[in-house]
Amino acid sequence: MARRDHDQVADYLDANRAAWEALATATPGDAADILEQLDEEDAAQLLSELPPSYAAEILEEIAPELAAELLEQYPLVELAAALNEMPSEAAADLIGELDEEITEDVLAAMSDEAEDEVRDLLTYPPDTAGGLMTTEIAALPLGLTTGEAIERIRQLREEYEDLSYVYVVDENDRLEGVISFRDLVFRRPGAPLADVMVTDPVSVSTLDDREEVAELARRYHLRGIPVVEMGRLVGMVTSEAVIEAIQDEATEDFAAAVGAGVAENVYTRVSESFLVRVPWLGVNLVLALVIAFVIEAQTGVISDEPVLAALMPVIALLGGNGGNQSLAVMIRSMASDDVPSAQVRGILGRQTGVGVLNGLALGVLSLVLSWILIELEVFESASPPGEVPLVVGISTFVVLIIGSLAGSGIPVILRKFGMDPALASSIFLTLITDMVGFGGFLLMAAWLL
Repeated sequence: MARRDHDQVADYLDANRAAWEALATATPGDAADILEQLDEEDAAQLLSELPPSYAAEILEEIAPELAAELLEQYPLVELAAALNEMPSEAAADLIGELDEEITEDVLAAMSDEAEDEVRDLLTYPPDTAGGLMTTEIAALPLGLTTGEAIERIRQLREEYEDLSYVYVVDENDRLEGVISFRDLVFRRPGAPLADVMVTDPVSVSTLDDREEVAELARRYHLRGIPVVEMGRLVGMVTSEAVIEAIQDEATEDFAAAVGAGVAENVYTRVSESFLVRVPWLGVNLVLALVIAFVIEAQTGVISDEPVLAALMPVIALLGGNGGNQSLAVMIRSMASDDVPSAQVRGILGRQTGVGVLNGLALGVLSLVLSWILIELEVFESASPPGEVPLVVGISTFVVLIIGSLAGSGIPVILRKFGMDPALASSIFLTLITDMVGFGGFLLMAAWLL
């Protein structure tokens, strides 16, 4: 209903506070879904009417960017109270999205314990294990027996929601192992914990990239990964955070491929979006002028056969689309670490093979279609078919091969130079396919006509 008529829903919930509070208490996820459909002012008003603990649960379910927009309309005291009730990692994510001008005031208004935890997390970049981790982890000292460990876990259950893993640490909080509940339950109560735990668990350091965290979780089928700093256990990246990291990495690659800001979203300030996008648009302008120069050098051919001007964009479009298909496949494979260096030559060969087959099929089809259209005088500026359809067919064949090779090769080249494979790849691909599509097409026409 909120998606169809958000004003009516806002009025209903405003007039039925008990129903709104019952919904927020029972299903915070549904309440968050409703708030996301409402105007910011209405959503902020409804959120502010809830006790801080209820508001905190709902804010955890809302995207941090939108949650920050809502909280910036909150009175400072209520904002700090809601953040105090949130897990430290969720509060840190949300504060990281607030306007910098109010960040310090918000932190100062929080409780001392919550402020310290959030400040510690904010020292880590958001795309690292430290930026993803929660500090609310269950850990047991190394000297316990299995019976004592089971009793301690019962007590930890009241303190921590996530007991997917319980880690074992020494007296200096250094990570020693992780408990397997199955092994713990089936061992005799007096057995030392050191005999039951899994030693040398997979772990990451606080500054490891989220891409590495996601890869380890996938490879070892983990629901959480411990985070260490100088050997000391400081947190854990939960399965939920791993999933979010994978999603963020995918959207980051997509944004980078088209020259948008990797951290940009629909809630980013206009000035920040402008500063991130305009440099790549400037690069686009320069590259477009290069293409314009290539076309201008062949204006004589267009004067002799005006129909070429209408057919040029078709060739460039086919090359660009074919290249973008290969580019998408390559970037997706690189994101999942499926392109080892030893396999690059074979992968490029397969993508070029796809381009050859596409070029043959589309080359023949474009030759036939252009011949029919010229023969039927659909293009009024065209002379009798002659060699023009042949130029179209050959150019289509060539541009699809080059587009496929460029689309798969550009990310490899960027990676070889230590750059993000997704970094504005489509901009460079467009330059190549347009130069071949326009310039190559006209050169082919000058040779054959």
